[in-house]
Amino acid sequence: MPTIRDAAQSAAVTLSAVLMLSAAVPGAAADSISTAPDTLDWASLPLPAIDGGTLAPDAFRGKAVLVVNTASQCGYTGQYEGLQKLWAGRRDRGLVVLGVPSNDFGGQEPGSNAQVASFCELNYGVDFPLMEKQSVTGPQAHPLYRWAAAVTGPQGVPRWNFHKILIGRDGRLVEWFGSPVTPESATLTAAVDKALAQPAPGP
Repeated sequence: MPTIRDAAQSAAVTLSAVLMLSAAVPGAAADSISTAPDTLDWASLPLPAIDGGTLAPDAFRGKAVLVVNTASQCGYTGQYEGLQKLWAGRRDRGLVVLGVPSNDFGGQEPGSNAQVASFCELNYGVDFPLMEKQSVTGPQAHPLYRWAAAVTGPQGVPRWNFHKILIGRDGRLVEWFGSPVTPESATLTAAVDKALAQPAPGP
């Protein structure tokens, strides 16, 4: 599996291309990432919550964050159960699972935000943070995904639902995992535990 070191050399060039694309999208200037190419500042992101509110950046700063683009009608939808267990078992150690519902792949998240939230809660007991529905690929993608694409290059861009991106406590992208990699897999849990073992950066 590729590591962040494999993509680091091209990150700055790719980020420039992403930001040029973003500039062509109406309103993208307000969404642009103003941090260094390899470091994410949660406060620089729009974080609209699925319930119509806003997710607080402080809920993510200094945490290890597993970002997952989700869908309710996918063959991988059952991974919600594993994601909930991962979150419940490690949240006290500083893990945040962030679900990002998206209809980008196969039209498998067609419902409203309220329908998605209800589905997740009723079927899987999900109580980890969920953003409102977003695009996760291309120039219309949420800035979080444009940043991740700039850092990883094409290798780390979601190709289907339940792609996973692990961001460390310091705001750096640690690793990414394809859709078939389950939340219970040794590969993913080992990476999460390693990220959690790192100290949170100072204020």
